[in-house]
Amino acid sequence: RDRRAGETQRSGHPGGVSQARRDGWPLWARVASGWAAFFALLVIVWAGTPLIVPILLFLAGVAIFEFAAMLRLRGLLIHRTTLLVSIPFILIAAIPAGHTLQLVPARFLWSREVTLLAFLLIVVALASRRPHRNALSTAAYTLLGFAWIPVFLSYAIDIRELPGVGFGAALLTVFAIVASDVGGFIAGRTWGRTPLSPDVSPDKTIEGAVGGLVLAAIVAGVTATILASTAGTPLHGASAIAFGVAVAFAAQVGDLFESLVKRWVGVKDAGVFLPGHGGVLDRIDSHLVGIPVAYLLLRLTQLA
Repeated sequence: RDRRAGETQRSGHPGGVSQARRDGWPLWARVASGWAAFFALLVIVWAGTPLIVPILLFLAGVAIFEFAAMLRLRGLLIHRTTLLVSIPFILIAAIPAGHTLQLVPARFLWSREVTLLAFLLIVVALASRRPHRNALSTAAYTLLGFAWIPVFLSYAIDIRELPGVGFGAALLTVFAIVASDVGGFIAGRTWGRTPLSPDVSPDKTIEGAVGGLVLAAIVAGVTATILASTAGTPLHGASAIAFGVAVAFAAQVGDLFESLVKRWVGVKDAGVFLPGHGGVLDRIDSHLVGIPVAYLLLRLTQLA
């Protein structure tokens, strides 16, 4: 199995791309696709929930396919169809009652907690109905995929729907995550010497991580200042800077976690989505942890 994973890492697999192919992309294609993704993200934040919901449906669906494909390299299966069917239910639960996209009457609307509990019971029932040698592993990784991908992503709707400051809160969150990635890349390439987690991601350095936190703090502070005089912001001054640092730190944890999964299964990238940037999971790994942490912080400040 380990030999097969190693061969897959060199030659690629149905849901992935080899390092040679990734490095083979022209620099202009990698830069252009990166900027295109960033501007698309800004448009999504500006448009709000009507555009966020279909985008999340697409991203979560592709990410689950990539997650399932990676696990198959270790001989593990998950309830992929059950995961895919659950995506609309968790997103509906996140849309507030009375919203134009919320087609379920308020008295029948379920919460995210109810959806999570129902999914847990379904997975347990599936494991008990047809038990096999890896039944517990299948149930555990299915639940991990559910929490990690659609549940965590669904908090993007909660942030954008904050009364009065949803646009500012979403923009602060997105900018902090992107600044963490950009700052980490620049600082790591320029000053990186000390490995951050060599067993998980040999290319990441402590200097790069610090650079990402610093740039996120600066960007969050500047963004909050600009928003204060234009669209409105949920945080100001030092609180905005602290928010940026905390979200950036969470984003880096999310990046490392996905690297841990990829290193475990023996692939370089989770899939092919943007030229030179890997798959959907490779692009949203920082957001998968950064977004729910941002919502948690906003809840602690009584804004959500």
